[in-house]
Amino acid sequence: MAQLSEKPVINLTDFGLLRVGVATPELQVGAIDFNLAEICRVAQQAKQQQCQLILFPELCLTGYTCADLFFQQSLQQRVEVALAELAEFSAAEDVTLVVGAPLSVSGRLFNCAAFIANGEICGFVPKTFLPNSGEFYEQRWFSSATERCVDYLPLGGKNIPFGADLLFQVEGFSAALIGIEICEDAWSVAPPSSAQALAGATLLLNLSASPEILGKQEYRRTLVSSLSARCLSAYVYASAGPNESSTDLVFSGHSLIAENGHILAETERFQFSSQLAVADIDVQRLVGERQRNSSFSRVIGAESFRVQPFQLNCVPVETLFRKVARTPFVPPDDKERAARCQEIFSLQTTGLIKRLRHTGCQTVVIGLSGGLDSTLALLVVVKAFDQMGLDRNGIVVLTMPGFGTTVRTRSNAEELAELLGVELRVISINAAVEQHFSDIGHDHTVHNITYENSQARERTQLLMDVANQVNGLVIGTGDLSELALGWCTYNGDHMSMYAVNSGVPKTLVRYLVSWCAAEGFSGRTSVVLEDVCATPVSPELLPPDADGNIDQLTEQVVGPYELHDFYLYQVVRMHYAPLKVLMLAEQAFGSTHSSEVLLKWLRQFYHRFFSQQFKRSCLPDGPKVGTVALSPRGDWRMPSDAAVDLWLSELEDLA
Repeated sequence: MAQLSEKPVINLTDFGLLRVGVATPELQVGAIDFNLAEICRVAQQAKQQQCQLILFPELCLTGYTCADLFFQQSLQQRVEVALAELAEFSAAEDVTLVVGAPLSVSGRLFNCAAFIANGEICGFVPKTFLPNSGEFYEQRWFSSATERCVDYLPLGGKNIPFGADLLFQVEGFSAALIGIEICEDAWSVAPPSSAQALAGATLLLNLSASPEILGKQEYRRTLVSSLSARCLSAYVYASAGPNESSTDLVFSGHSLIAENGHILAETERFQFSSQLAVADIDVQRLVGERQRNSSFSRVIGAESFRVQPFQLNCVPVETLFRKVARTPFVPPDDKERAARCQEIFSLQTTGLIKRLRHTGCQTVVIGLSGGLDSTLALLVVVKAFDQMGLDRNGIVVLTMPGFGTTVRTRSNAEELAELLGVELRVISINAAVEQHFSDIGHDHTVHNITYENSQARERTQLLMDVANQVNGLVIGTGDLSELALGWCTYNGDHMSMYAVNSGVPKTLVRYLVSWCAAEGFSGRTSVVLEDVCATPVSPELLPPDADGNIDQLTEQVVGPYELHDFYLYQVVRMHYAPLKVLMLAEQAFGSTHSSEVLLKWLRQFYHRFFSQQFKRSCLPDGPKVGTVALSPRGDWRMPSDAAVDLWLSELEDLA
């Protein structure tokens, strides 16, 4: 039986991860012995951080700026010896290296990337596009990959694969397929990486010597991130540093690691000492993104490649070299979070305006409890009415106190309605529910699911009937997290005529209300909204405690929403397996939650997510606002009677 640990050990490849380092080594132009020693030193430094593959810049064994020295036979011969020494080094240190070097092949000189692993040179990839304008003069020295006339290069008594048609495959990790291009290749109209990605390469490497000029840093970052996004890949870019000749140019050593449009790591520019950046690439995620991308799967005419297998060292680690956000739906940066709140609020408002214009309704009905969800929904309605130029009197707010309603929430609901200038109706549901209990023979002292759901359904009946009275629409208030967990009463608060919060996860609802308090309202209204944010999450379906405070806390029953929203993102957006979800949770929450607690609520998430699908199969309309949505008409299609056993079985042996 596997044991949970406070510091779990992670075997990266078991979770589809690959630790990659990108290096800009200190060098001396033309000093191959010095450069070789520094490459080895940096590789050892990377190995200490459990790097499995280290990428170095273009022509790093000699320096990119050797110019006519590239023709010197002494330099060419020493390069071949250095490559053999690097092969021996890779065996001794159990690391995989990709380095740049000039190679003489059949009377031509090529600018190459050497892929070195397991004590062998697995292949040489020559540069295809040779810049020859402005500051570049590469066609003076080198031939293009299109001009090669052999498929193998004799070196050290072995025939080493040679050509731009090479890909490198990690043995036992089929998804980890590596393609290589060199500097200008990436800047061309049709970069080789496109064909490599279509052939299955998930990790694209670029050995570069990109000189620095004003504004090029951001252009380079944009290029690398966009290449990774367009190819649904990781893109690792190693660039030459300021130790290159400064006769006419300055090189900054700006090396980057990107994954599917996001920069994961980068080196500091203009440093004469060696620089190293490390990140964990989620290859499994990239494969999943491609499987779900219909455009990627339908591209035809992919080129034929020769695949070279190699073994990758596997060193267990305790911490990932990639950020695992505790709140994937909520940006940690205040400015970015405020911008996202504004965008989401606009999406919600626009969706509601379209529905009101389509139906011709100028009246809506909404239940306001004084809690987060209903408050956000009301603010959306108010904004929509204001934008449409409608009188806020057309907003009919029902607050329906019941057995569990506290003074705090009722007061906030009533005061907020008054401050916003909407019509308020206070309708107690106690008598109606007690009559219902009498009709069905339920003992009102038994506080079970019947006791709770009878109240939720009574409130929904009132909302629907009042909507008929005023010829209006019932606005739903339930959020995305509640839908994921099925934490809603079927044909109760589960139902409405338009659900404005259905795409918003619970962890973001609080920030949205707080953002509204700061940006959209002022004075006493802001004070009430902030108190709503400070109120514990509860359906208030059970009686308060002896002091009149909320006694039924949702997160004590179903678990912390912070965890469930994390699980929702990893399971639905990323489609990760349970053990990987748990591993990522341990990375994100290890300082605040034990592995046992994380496992407990992960099991709860899977159980509820599968068992409550029937509620999501008949959801009312509502706007999608982010990358995760559960509408049966859009993003999420799942049988209501799918078995959860496969997913829970992965977690059974953990204790």
